[in-house]
Amino acid sequence: MSNIFADNILLGKVAFVTGGGTGITGGVARAFAEHGAKIAITSRKEENLIPMKQFIEENGGECFAVAADVRDFDAVQNAIAKTVEHYGKIDIVINGAAGNFLCAADQLSSNGFGTVVDIDTKGTFNVCRAAFEELQSSKGQILNISATLHYLATPMQIHVSAAKAGVDAITRNLSVEWGKHGIRVNGIAPGPIEDTEGMKRLLPDALKEKITRKIPLGRFGKIADIENAALFLASDAASYINGVTLVVDGGQWLQGTSLA
Repeated sequence: MSNIFADNILLGKVAFVTGGGTGITGGVARAFAEHGAKIAITSRKEENLIPMKQFIEENGGECFAVAADVRDFDAVQNAIAKTVEHYGKIDIVINGAAGNFLCAADQLSSNGFGTVVDIDTKGTFNVCRAAFEELQSSKGQILNISATLHYLATPMQIHVSAAKAGVDAITRNLSVEWGKHGIRVNGIAPGPIEDTEGMKRLLPDALKEKITRKIPLGRFGKIADIENAALFLASDAASYINGVTLVVDGGQWLQGTSLA
């Protein structure tokens, strides 16, 4: 990623990143480390975190890996406590743990629906709640990774749409309730990001050209686009931005979900 921001824009900050081993939040963790933050990454399995930890450390950053399932509040509390024990504080929480698969609503099981809501929505709340005292102490901030799927309607994605609508509600409510503690709470809603494993797995090649035509800027996004948005929102340049979910999709959702 080109150096749009000052190298030390997050110097001295500690960021706790869920889903930080891969994908969008893996990219955000990497970018934050490149700009001075100390990083803690968490996932259900520690082995999923090792490659990112090694990459960050080999490039001069600091990275602490700790396993935790965001659906398990006790496990999240433990991961937060270990991070504080390791670094002494937490300044930034990034909620990126997520689940997704394509399924028509009339074929979707209750368990499948509930699993995604538990990971995305309940998991986001669990991490925010477990980190509250540390964020209150540091006058820190939360950044929730959402989506645009629920802004209109997205076929085959009712479970994710419901889950991410809940994430947006958490962002708005906590920004109001916790603003008095000096905690900013914002979100990012990525559009189609082509260099993610999820997009490669979920999007047939035949649809890519059709979707591209529905994006006013004429291209899919890159993880670097989300990294840049996250760096901005986490920086002092955004110190008066609170309760916003920033859409980073090239204007795609304004065109609707039809592929005609």
